[in-house]
Amino acid sequence: MTSPQEVVERVLAASTSRGCTVLVRSTSVANLRWARSTLTTNGETVALSVTVVAYVDGPDGVGVGSVTVSAPSVAELPDLLRRAQEMAEQSGAAEDARDLVTGVRESADWTDSPAVSTSAAFVGLAPQLGSVFSAARGDDIELFGFAEQLVTTTYLGTSTGVRLRWAEPEARLELTAKSHARSRSTWVGRAGRDLADLDLAQVDRELRQGLAWQAQSVDVGPGRHTAVLSPSCVADLMIELYWSSIGRDAHDGRSVWSNPGGGTRVGESIADGRVTLSSDPAMPGYESVPFVATGASSASTSVFDNGLALEKVRWIGDGVLENLVTSRHTAQETGLAVRLGVGNLRLDITGGTGDLADVIARTDDGLYVNCLWYNRIVDAQTLLLTGLTRDGVYQVRGGEVVGAVTNFRFNDSPVGILGRVRDAGAPVGCLGREMADYFNRAVMPPLVVDAYNFSTVSQAN
Repeated sequence: MTSPQEVVERVLAASTSRGCTVLVRSTSVANLRWARSTLTTNGETVALSVTVVAYVDGPDGVGVGSVTVSAPSVAELPDLLRRAQEMAEQSGAAEDARDLVTGVRESADWTDSPAVSTSAAFVGLAPQLGSVFSAARGDDIELFGFAEQLVTTTYLGTSTGVRLRWAEPEARLELTAKSHARSRSTWVGRAGRDLADLDLAQVDRELRQGLAWQAQSVDVGPGRHTAVLSPSCVADLMIELYWSSIGRDAHDGRSVWSNPGGGTRVGESIADGRVTLSSDPAMPGYESVPFVATGASSASTSVFDNGLALEKVRWIGDGVLENLVTSRHTAQETGLAVRLGVGNLRLDITGGTGDLADVIARTDDGLYVNCLWYNRIVDAQTLLLTGLTRDGVYQVRGGEVVGAVTNFRFNDSPVGILGRVRDAGAPVGCLGREMADYFNRAVMPPLVVDAYNFSTVSQAN
């Protein structure tokens, strides 16, 4: 089998245009799945993709063409390059054209093979699952969900000498518990680097606690209520905010970060002064790819930036919008600093202490929301989101959960929420339920937010 490094070198050696980038990604996944407290399937898969980006000089400037193929053979590589070069010749001048990155050292592990996930990842988890399933069946609880250990290995090579490799492990655990003829339902999700680091016993306790809280129903109508948001809810909201923080969109007047008088709101106080939102490719336990590796340009990234090092950045600092996501091109276009997107996100609230239980205990009256789903942007100018609560909304009185309430549709803005923070806990690694398939490196605190807009009752379960 041809190694990723050989794929890179073969394509680059055959390139005759102005320049070339080759991006190889190997994704290895091992998983367990279960339903009704019984294992149903397990498996291991490996997927490999190759992206070739060709840069070709044209009469009006540099054209770019990009082609991606799954697991191409050695014989297919010349055709892959040819197609990318033909696309570049026909594309016209790229507006983000820059010199390709130079002077990047080869990764120390460049010659290593792709990392692999196997069923060995479940050696510790599987026996624990067996015990949890047995206890659940004894108590007429049905458990549904999955455990997944994956690792994506990225190889990036360019005609200017870039040779970078990064292996990114990722673990994910999701369980839904149902009881009392499925009239009660709750969910818990976890994410991290390794399944061995995830505490299944704690997950089981949280599930059982949620089902127990649902023994008592409390009638609460829609409206603006104080909300206790779990770290999972906060992750979903902040990831939407982060993905909407694109410098070019703001500069063009198409974003919540657009200044009505022109330009952007960078430098403006936009949240509670205790709020800091940041990313760092070296964040301990949540490390992410530390260099640009993209096969296509967009408002947030550029193929000409491939190989640039990513750095720690504060998006919001002490309540002030400090940075928006830019490439070298869009930074020059908007007059903003170059701030490349990073694959993790952390929210800190100065003075926030304790865990979710502590935050609930400090809340006199409010609704505790376990998780959100089906979130969608209604208005980009205000970043108004609509979505649904699911698998647990509870009335909190005097620092205690006193019962379950109905599910709601909500309409609120993550930006507005950051200006209405009443209390917060300490940040913890968490899994946003809506964003779980796309973004799993989030470190968020539980939040107490004033006047959260639970707009209508929802029949979602």
